[in-house]
Amino acid sequence: MLFALLRPALFALDAETAHGLSIAALKTAPLPAQPIDPALRTTVAGIAFPGPLGAAPGYDKNGEVPGALLRLGFGFAEVGTVTPLAQPGNPRPRLFRLAKDRAVINRMGFNNAGAEAMLARLKARAGQAGVIGVNIGANKDSPDRIADYAQLARLMAPVASYLTVNISSPNTPGLRALQDEGALGALLDAVMAARGDEGPPVFLKLAPDLEPTDIDAICRIALERRLGALIVSNTTISRPALRSRHAAEAGGLSGEPLRDLAHQRLRDFRDASGGAIPLIGVGGIATADDAWARIRAGASLVQLYSAMVFAGPGIARQINAGLVRRMRRDGFSSIAEAVGSA
Repeated sequence: MLFALLRPALFALDAETAHGLSIAALKTAPLPAQPIDPALRTTVAGIAFPGPLGAAPGYDKNGEVPGALLRLGFGFAEVGTVTPLAQPGNPRPRLFRLAKDRAVINRMGFNNAGAEAMLARLKARAGQAGVIGVNIGANKDSPDRIADYAQLARLMAPVASYLTVNISSPNTPGLRALQDEGALGALLDAVMAARGDEGPPVFLKLAPDLEPTDIDAICRIALERRLGALIVSNTTISRPALRSRHAAEAGGLSGEPLRDLAHQRLRDFRDASGGAIPLIGVGGIATADDAWARIRAGASLVQLYSAMVFAGPGIARQINAGLVRRMRRDGFSSIAEAVGSA
């Protein structure tokens, strides 16, 4: 209700300013913890998740409010993307709401305060409950991007429930080339070695703009390296028909127009992997129906961010309640039973 009252004022501001205000509000607001129905508990990559719905990275880039996101009803929160060194990202404006399309275009460019700032905040949370993933990336001007990922894996392993290797952002030039078969194998070998044998699971975040041969190769490499999960997918550089005035802006598109493409890519990865590796569905998820469809298509977990821009902070509680109803309606006693059931 409060968000509905504030939304016109927030939408009168540019998107990045409004985003900053929302982070500030979560830092200070006395948020009561939203309970998650025990029926939504699930285990993926050896991690016990209170619920399958997570907050996607990009919202909390610097690990400032993961606890607040968990109190909103998210079963897990993924912070970042973090790079070894602080960097300002691309020039503003670089974040655009497409209200008519319920979409967002961003070309942020991995703006963040750097690894040391992230590490200090996560160390301060030591001993607190909650699944917190850390999304890692490379500095734009790094002479050795694989070394960047390895350094971050080593630094963040002690404070992360899992690590996500993000090679799928379209806003760092050349980054998506790391999805190529040869580069990907070398990158993951370096990350796994830096993480150590006792480190947290490693997830890989992928672009939706992949060819079938890419999907087959990625699945083979992921299984060989025993990754914990594949995250499908990041934003898209494709442009379906859009109605909003910012439709021509450069950057990655997320939100409702990405839903069908991301859903299809999830199905493609499910088919290519034969269900042998857990999948996390992201892209265009805004309702319990969206989340349930992605789970039925093969996602063990789901994430959202853009939908929260339009629906407000109550979206996690609403989707959790809707998932419980759909589980009971369709005769499932657990989320795990429903995964891939379509």
